[in-house]
Amino acid sequence: MTRPALELRTGQHLTLTPQLQQSIRLLQLSTLDLQAEISQALADNPMLERADDRDDRGDAEPDAHAEREAPADDAPAREADARAEEMPGAGGVYPDDRPEGPDTARSDTLREHLLAQLGVTRAGPRDAALVALLIDELDENGYLGSPLDEILGWLPPEAGADLDELRAALTLLQSFDPAGIGARDMAECLVLQLRNPDPACLPEAADPAVLACARRLCADHLPLLAAGNVARLRDALQCDEATARAAHALIRRLDPRPGRAWTVPAADYAVPDIIVRKTRQGWQAVLNGAAVPRLQVNALYAQLLGNQREASHAGLHAQLQQARWMIRNVEQRFDTILRVGQAIVAHQSAFFSEGPAAMRPLILKDIASELGLHESTISRATTQKYMLTPFGTLELKRFFGTGVATDGGDVASATAVQEVIRQMVAAEDRGKPLSDNQITQRLADQGIVIARRTVAKYREALRIAPASLRKAHAAR
Repeated sequence: MTRPALELRTGQHLTLTPQLQQSIRLLQLSTLDLQAEISQALADNPMLERADDRDDRGDAEPDAHAEREAPADDAPAREADARAEEMPGAGGVYPDDRPEGPDTARSDTLREHLLAQLGVTRAGPRDAALVALLIDELDENGYLGSPLDEILGWLPPEAGADLDELRAALTLLQSFDPAGIGARDMAECLVLQLRNPDPACLPEAADPAVLACARRLCADHLPLLAAGNVARLRDALQCDEATARAAHALIRRLDPRPGRAWTVPAADYAVPDIIVRKTRQGWQAVLNGAAVPRLQVNALYAQLLGNQREASHAGLHAQLQQARWMIRNVEQRFDTILRVGQAIVAHQSAFFSEGPAAMRPLILKDIASELGLHESTISRATTQKYMLTPFGTLELKRFFGTGVATDGGDVASATAVQEVIRQMVAAEDRGKPLSDNQITQRLADQGIVIARRTVAKYREALRIAPASLRKAHAAR
């Protein structure tokens, strides 16, 4: 039997202090999430306040703690703030600047719109309840999300409902506005819209032959239409080419997502953390002054606590320390983002002058080694952080990418190769689109040797259809 004993050992281990944990958390937050975090801290901690709030109240007396803990060099933030009106983005030059206001959803929801129509029908209470149940099962596009037999299984046995009643309720729902609502798939949605078409909105529907052809096409041959095989479509529909093309034109006027008009979300806007501008010395990265919160310790509370013993107000002293930590960590967060942004601009200066085709290969390890930081820190500093460039507002992650070897011994960025592919497809003869093999050969002629499967992967990443589908679409 062993006897217990005490033993002293020396060792080293890393301890994440609360201050370090807060610093890591703030760095990985996006600008919008950071604003929410700061708002919560301002609500919880009376020792913390915004510097502009004191300015609005006319408090001219500076806070000694805030002055000591203010950023050592906030000139980039002041410069970005002062020249915000001079930036191209303020004048509408940047591509992502939109003159019109954000998209907004309708005031009433799709459910409310359908229930209002249900209220003016002569359906009995039982049928109205079943229709309301089906309305609740519609997805954001207006499709019925679950099969009728599955919905029937959800109903309690005492309801006494059967499948025929649900089918009747669905038929009533499918007669509501907008046309195509309550469909179980796209084919049924399009057929419902062609059931009683309005010739004023769908002029091709005035021809009975075209309308009948469009109905058969939607009901039975949508895969052939998607493949663009015109010859097989004519054989399957047993109609002439003019009728088939008119039917296709009619179908293109239909809405495959009838419920989206009620579910369009408000547009989301990315707030840039870094603004890149052209100077005589070249491209420079500065902080976006509008995104940098100006925090300080409440001078009055700090002065009162300074005259009191710490033991008598331990809770307030703890809040004072937390406020100082928050200010320091916010400063450190933006200092790290600015350093990373400046390093990216230095490595990718050609991109800001020439565009995506000039993007150079860059990995997190390169920036981490240059700045003396860990790769995980660079990853946190570039995730959900945005940079305002002459080519739009881009996430910092977009500037990183692996390299592709060239015949000249140089290395091209994968982003640059994708841009070259996009330009090739944009300039191709639509009647004879480039295949993946032809794109691979043209890239090889430019000294970029990659496999055909890599070209296919890049093409799919650019959301470019295969050559067969591009040719079929061009023939329509």
